[in-house]
Amino acid sequence: MRLLIVNGYVVDPTQNVNGGRDLLIEDGRVAALLRSGEARPEGAEVFDATGLIVAPGFIDLHTHLREPGQEYKETIASGALAAVAGGFTSVCAMPNTDPVNDNPAVTSFIVEQAAAARLANVFPVGAITKGSKGEELAEMGEMRRAGIVAVTDDGHPVPSPGLMRRALEYARGFDLTVMDHCDDKTLAAGGVVHEGEWSLRLGLRGRPALAEESDAMRDCALAELTGARVHLAHVSTRGAIEAVRRAKEKGLEVSCEVTPHHFTLTDAACEGFDTNTKMNPPLRSREHLDAVLEAIADGTVDAVATDHAPHHADEKELEFDRAAFGITGLETAVGLAFERLVHPGLVTLERLVELFSVNPARIFRLEDRGTLRPGAHGDVTVLDPGRRWTFDAARSKSKSRNTPFDGWSFQGAAVATVVAGRVVYRREEALSAKS
Repeated sequence: MRLLIVNGYVVDPTQNVNGGRDLLIEDGRVAALLRSGEARPEGAEVFDATGLIVAPGFIDLHTHLREPGQEYKETIASGALAAVAGGFTSVCAMPNTDPVNDNPAVTSFIVEQAAAARLANVFPVGAITKGSKGEELAEMGEMRRAGIVAVTDDGHPVPSPGLMRRALEYARGFDLTVMDHCDDKTLAAGGVVHEGEWSLRLGLRGRPALAEESDAMRDCALAELTGARVHLAHVSTRGAIEAVRRAKEKGLEVSCEVTPHHFTLTDAACEGFDTNTKMNPPLRSREHLDAVLEAIADGTVDAVATDHAPHHADEKELEFDRAAFGITGLETAVGLAFERLVHPGLVTLERLVELFSVNPARIFRLEDRGTLRPGAHGDVTVLDPGRRWTFDAARSKSKSRNTPFDGWSFQGAAVATVVAGRVVYRREEALSAKS
């Protein structure tokens, strides 16, 4: 099977390619990048990408697919469809399923369901501890052989430095990155919004920035002690970013991600008690949002991840302090990145591709992804920076609708998603296919 994407503007930082090229994919792998004037092979399906950006497939490091056990919120198939609709060719599935992905049987189930869906690549992330209870380490080696690409207890921060040290040393033996949700529960103490002016105004229990920052500093120190790879999930505070910045200056294998909602919204968005603004970590004050944007611009932030967290309406249509944490994000991430990062001039297109593709592949060691080098997986995200569109949650591909971005208009979108040389999604009238 051959796919030829012609007349596109290829952006691939791994090869310092930034210009007009034709991209040939054969049997699921990149075969060649052809310069203008080079002979085009015959017998291929042809996509005309005139006026569009052709990039290595986008990868989301932080996705909740809910299956097994919570299929009423999302399934692997529906989540993978939302992913490709948002321009993601690959997603990394968090282990907070029911049962928790803490053993090779659950890992294998996720891999099999993803293969059956034939949409986005789904890479399972295993639990650090059994049941994500923070007590006993899970069998990382067995899960690794079954297909996990990293480990995390996701919304359950590793509770003690001693356990985190053992987890890092154990994971290092299997060449796994340890991803941690930094949030000291003794400091967070049941908070539902950021501790500050708006928590006082709204009469809601606050969650201090220090809860995230103290764990971030701990994890960076343990990375130095163990030499293991540490990835901090959804960093949202100035202090946590500073901890990562210092770790990088020391040459430690520490990376971090930020979410689109944390570089777009502040805690003032909670004013109307809309539970679609309730997330963990919470929306922060302007000071912290500005720190996130600064860290994206200066390279401290490695990746943008969605933290796609679908919930049924019944779990959100409650009092603010009782509602579930989290929002969907796969279909709005690219639009928000164009609106808040690219068009204002904060980042270049090359940096956008690094944040969404190159660096995620590096962080979780996803071999032959995040690049369009010959031999790499034929995963491609096609972008239209000028495309204007409005997000309608009612038409979302996800099974859930919990988003604060319903009705938001954007300039910039993913218009086609190619996985292993197959066009698995395209926006209506965005691209024309020719044989």
